[in-house]
Amino acid sequence: MSTPDTVVAETPGLRLEDLSVERGGRAVVAGVSLEIPPGQVTALLGANGAGKSSLVLAVGGLLRKSGGRVLVGDRELTRLRPEQVRAAGVAVVPEGRRLLPALTVADNLRVATYSLGGAQAKAGVAHALELFPELEKRWNHTARLLSGGEQQMVVLAQALVSQPRFVLVDELSLGLAPVVVEDLLRRLIEIRRELGITILIVEQSATVALEIADYGYVMENGRIVLDGTAARLRSHPDIQEFYLGSKSGERRNYRDVKQYRRSRRWYG
Repeated sequence: MSTPDTVVAETPGLRLEDLSVERGGRAVVAGVSLEIPPGQVTALLGANGAGKSSLVLAVGGLLRKSGGRVLVGDRELTRLRPEQVRAAGVAVVPEGRRLLPALTVADNLRVATYSLGGAQAKAGVAHALELFPELEKRWNHTARLLSGGEQQMVVLAQALVSQPRFVLVDELSLGLAPVVVEDLLRRLIEIRRELGITILIVEQSATVALEIADYGYVMENGRIVLDGTAARLRSHPDIQEFYLGSKSGERRNYRDVKQYRRSRRWYG
C-alpha cells in the first residue's frame, strides 16, 4: 500500500503556462503562469475581482480559456471538459458552497459520484465520511438546513469522493466564523498529510491562507504581481498593509502599493 510520501513522489505538479481568460470581452486572467508542487499547499491571494475565481474555474474546465495551457506533468488538460479534468485527478471546490439545497447530504454526495463506477462511488463516499464524520449524522438532512460550516464540509466531501490528486478550494472562509474556519483548515492539513493531496487555497484573507500554505502568489487585475514562501509573504510590508491590515487600520488597493515592482525581483 502506498504511503502519502510515496504518492507525493509519484505525482507530478500542476502547472499553468500563460493562462488567459476573457469574460464579457474583458481579460480577467491575463497571462498567468504558476506552479503548484505535488504534496504542498499553495495559496492564491487577491482582492475581490482580481481574477482568482475565474482562474480556478478555467483550470477545472468550467470556464473557457482564451490562451495558455494547464498541465499535470506532461499531460495537457487545457481543452478537457469538467468531467475529464476531474477524471484526470483535479477537483474544484467553487466559491459559494454550490449545493443542491433541496437534496439531502446523501443525495448531494451521490450526485458528485455520477461519473464514477458503482464500487468506486461507494468507496469514495465512505472515504469522504471518514474525513468528515459529522456528515453521517446529517445524512438525511436537506442541505439548506445545514450550518455554513457543515455545507462547506459537504462541498469538500464532494470534491474528495473521486479521490483526486489536486484540490482547488475557492474562498474556504467566506461567511464562516473564525472557529469554523480554523477547524476546516485543520481538516485540510490532515487531508494533505494523510492522503498526499496537493491543495490550492484561493482566498481574499491572507491570514487564513498563509496559515497553512507553503508558498503563495498574489493576484491583481488578472496578473500575478508577487510570490514567495508563506513566511516571506507574511513578513512583507505590502502584504501586511493591504491584506493583514496596517497599523492605522486603513487598507489601500494593492494597485496603489508600488513596492511590489521591486518585490518581484526579490522573490524572482
